[in-house]
Amino acid sequence: MRISLVTVGMRMPAWVEQGYNEYAKRLPRENALYLVEVQAFKRTKNTVTDVAMQSEGEKILSAIPKNNKLVVLDERGKAWDTLQLAEQMNLWASSGQDVSLVVGGADGLSDAVKSKADKMWSLSPLTLPHPLVRVIVAEQIYRAWSVMTNHPYHRA
Repeated sequence: MRISLVTVGMRMPAWVEQGYNEYAKRLPRENALYLVEVQAFKRTKNTVTDVAMQSEGEKILSAIPKNNKLVVLDERGKAWDTLQLAEQMNLWASSGQDVSLVVGGADGLSDAVKSKADKMWSLSPLTLPHPLVRVIVAEQIYRAWSVMTNHPYHRA
């Protein structure tokens, strides 16, 4: 199963890249995590939020491979603990489909992206900074994989 983390924004600080890469590289090839970055809408003081979200949404949808399961990260989604995420990953793997996890831009995700989602996942009711979400998702995917394979990383 190939898992794509589709995010809005490019050129992250070094600590974000290091944190993301640290966990992504630990995953085996059959559960690999790939980062797909789409360019953020260039905002000015006159930017209309809906226009920015729509533009970013179109870029996101075009970056998602056909037939992928689509899971959007949104604070209004369902919160999963680690064991529930491992269960979701088992379901994804058994379906034979690859998965795209989507993180929106500064203003969130467009309705067009949300409407195509198979699932909505909430990491927290807090609004988290997008760079940090990359690191958290990579670590949680690795942790869930460790549960699935009885690896000692996760301690319940």
